[in-house]
Amino acid sequence: MKQLLKCAVLAAAIAGLCVPAEAKGCIKGAFVGGIAGHFAGHHGVLGAAAGCLVGRHEANKSAHQTQTRH
Repeated sequence: MKQLLKCAVLAAAIAGLCVPAEAKGCIKGAFVGGIAGHFAGHHGVLGAAAGCLVGRHEANKSAHQTQTRH
């Protein structure tokens, strides 16, 4: 449980460093990735970083699809 708290604090700190315009998907992805990484072998930090990247990619892809429709 202590490790999970550390992961959550680290994810919040990483999310705080992101520029707000580019943070779409990062916070949610970091949170989910951090929890998944923690339970997959105590790699919460790595999971949070990967989750942030995946979340940003998906948010950018969604935004690009929305722009091309209009």
